[in-house]
Amino acid sequence: MAGMVPSRMFFTRGMGKHRNNLQSFEVALRDAGIAQCNLVRVSSIFPQRCKIVSPRLGLRELIPGQITFCVMAEERTNEPNRLISAGIGLALPAGDAHYGYISEHHGFGMTERKVGDFVEDMAASMLASTVGVEFDADADYDKRREIYRMSGQIVHTRHVVQTAEGDKNGLWTCVVAAAIFLFD
Repeated sequence: MAGMVPSRMFFTRGMGKHRNNLQSFEVALRDAGIAQCNLVRVSSIFPQRCKIVSPRLGLRELIPGQITFCVMAEERTNEPNRLISAGIGLALPAGDAHYGYISEHHGFGMTERKVGDFVEDMAASMLASTVGVEFDADADYDKRREIYRMSGQIVHTRHVVQTAEGDKNGLWTCVVAAAIFLFD
């Protein structure tokens, strides 16, 4: 059997609250539109010639019960007011000759913007190291981003992030962010 290579991908995110931990995850998946799928987490390669579609188009293609491959980040808390986040980043190379990278991060205490920059930075750094772009890993992301752009090898980065504060009454709060792969 030939390898299964996704032809399309979309980003989604969601947030859920419930008195039970697992059910807060289910509510977050519903909010993201993917609760009806059997999700299989995969690592972080964006296939060559894969197209990014809108969540609206991608969600319409999902069939309840289908095996659905994804890169997912999730975080949960039942601590009131604790900031949680889940983010997915993407870095795309110039042309179709090389694959891209997807990164995921989940954690506590980071704003949406910080998580977005962080996951884009991780994806771009992984891609830069595979296409031979030299950079100082200790430099801040804004400086490295300029090096990546000037190299002409990394043409686009983007992210999807979901943040939330823990429920003030101690309900479990869950956030998810995902890159969902689709096949022809």
